[in-house]
Amino acid sequence: MELHDLRPTPGSVRKAKRKGQGIGSGNGKTAGRGHKGQKARSGGTKGPGFEGGQMRLTMRLPKRGFHNIFGVEYDLVNVGDLDRFDANAEIGPEELKKAGMLRKNSGYLKILGDGELTKTLTVKAHVFSKSAKEKIEAAGGKAEVI
Repeated sequence: MELHDLRPTPGSVRKAKRKGQGIGSGNGKTAGRGHKGQKARSGGTKGPGFEGGQMRLTMRLPKRGFHNIFGVEYDLVNVGDLDRFDANAEIGPEELKKAGMLRKNSGYLKILGDGELTKTLTVKAHVFSKSAKEKIEAAGGKAEVI
């Protein structure tokens, strides 16, 4: 059997309905849309939230909360988690991403001070908590702000 011998199973492929192609087609004139009315016209469907002109539910419900458009979200990593890297290693967002330690992929990295660090590391991040910086430097490492 060659590629040019392949055919679809008989009955599995049907011709497309050609709507509006005259009376003889069985789908002429109104093209299966019926007579007049909203759905008979082009663009006649409304969006998913439309309730027939009634005030839609999303507008009737009270709004809560506040979203700060200037707020920055950080990927958080604890100092104790950095202990898995080799001594004297240089650790930045790329290395942490390869190790699967970043969850949000927000683009910003913050190091927090939970846990203990026993190795000398050079850590590069956008922000360090005060305790994280102290623990990194106490272990003989550097905390560099990107």
